[in-house]
Amino acid sequence: MREELLINVTPREVRAALLENGVLQEVFIERAARRGIVGNVYLGRVSRVLPGMQAAFIDIGRERTAFLHASDIARPVIEADAGIAPITPNITDLVREGGEILVQVLKDPLGTKGARLTTYITLPSRYLVLLPKGDGVGVSTRIDEESERIRLRELVESYITSEINGGFIVRTAAEGAAPEAMRADMLYLLKLWDVVGRKASEARPGELVFEDLPLESRVLRDLLVADMERIRVDNEESHRRLREFAATFTPEIAPMIEHYTANRPIFDVYGIDDELQRALERRVPLKSGGSLIIDQTEAMTTIDVNTGAYVGHRNLEETVFRTNLEAAQAIARQLRLRNLGGIIIIDFIDMTNAEHRNQVIQALEKNLAADNARTHISEVSTLGLVEMTRKRTRESLEHVLCMPCPTCEGRASIKTPETICYEIYREVLRQSRQFDCKEMMVIAHQDVIELLVDEESDLVAGLETITGKPIRLQTETFYSPEQHDVVLM
Repeated sequence: MREELLINVTPREVRAALLENGVLQEVFIERAARRGIVGNVYLGRVSRVLPGMQAAFIDIGRERTAFLHASDIARPVIEADAGIAPITPNITDLVREGGEILVQVLKDPLGTKGARLTTYITLPSRYLVLLPKGDGVGVSTRIDEESERIRLRELVESYITSEINGGFIVRTAAEGAAPEAMRADMLYLLKLWDVVGRKASEARPGELVFEDLPLESRVLRDLLVADMERIRVDNEESHRRLREFAATFTPEIAPMIEHYTANRPIFDVYGIDDELQRALERRVPLKSGGSLIIDQTEAMTTIDVNTGAYVGHRNLEETVFRTNLEAAQAIARQLRLRNLGGIIIIDFIDMTNAEHRNQVIQALEKNLAADNARTHISEVSTLGLVEMTRKRTRESLEHVLCMPCPTCEGRASIKTPETICYEIYREVLRQSRQFDCKEMMVIAHQDVIELLVDEESDLVAGLETITGKPIRLQTETFYSPEQHDVVLM
């Protein structure tokens, strides 16, 4: 598998696109006015403690207070009697209103919700993640070879001395890394934690103590894999910074970083903007003629699989099976591309063959293996639905690029002109009974007025007879299809 990383930089926005074998798989967008804060460390002040929710709201100097659950607060485990599970302290025993606490952002503010926090701070580098309040050494599950897992674990453990407090996680990128590179990463993280500690001791509540890297450097650190062929960036200053960053932390990738200088925009050359436009549409066509219908709601995302024009060549079960296999691959890509998180319900086409059902689930799991976000697939429900979750740390592509429609206010549907005509009928009757006037004027969208003049002309004539007043109709080009007024004259 060949991977490329494209970085498009403009004064107010940075976009990064990850391609696998020339196909867009993931996109990251960071805007100066709405820069993400995941990974940032703040000295917070407890503004409110909610015992009933086992949580607290923390002021970190942002517009909205952030949310900290008791399970995300580092604490010594209180041992219970033998045979009884350890006791989890009450939130009131862990924090108090007005108290100061060092926290890290787990999730960006999403919609009306504030950021999600933790006190289990992690500091990532190229090969390692430092857990200042943890212990031991863990190895990424994506490193499959057992001998390499053992080598990396023993290597990191050999560097840990009695003076070092904390634990480490070995990242996927460390596979095959040289011992001196691992050692340098560890020393860098320990020095960084010392700097964070000093800044925290001098900071005031609500102040930023540690800020994660900007997007272009962050994707270089987090997305680089052995199959990466090249990294292309279209901004000279960003190209220079990335080369310096790579020279400091990962010298072996510096030659991969290219400065794109052609006149045609880099995202146009690779068709990225067209892909992003398609990723905002509800319907996703499949090559076989089937399709996915993706609906994103506040509570969950639902995905419906349809056979469409695909009729197959053998029998119905084989047709359904082939469509579902293709859908499993497309769904995994769409989840990454659209950055859909939380609860996801997939309605595959019903299959009577149990082996086919298992193969479709296995195909979905296999295609999700490349996803950096943690996913969990539950068993098929009694209704034949596949229930899964995908970790959500930042807003979806739709929420970043779009806003609710001002006409339908996010309902994804509007009233028909016929419905508006009958609303106007009732409004005219209501106004005529409450107020005295010589005549009445109806102002509405062109489609509504045309319907009143043509098919619903009897409705207007009947109103004039009932009210005893002439009714004038006027089109307003700036009105939305649902907007209308009845003016007394």
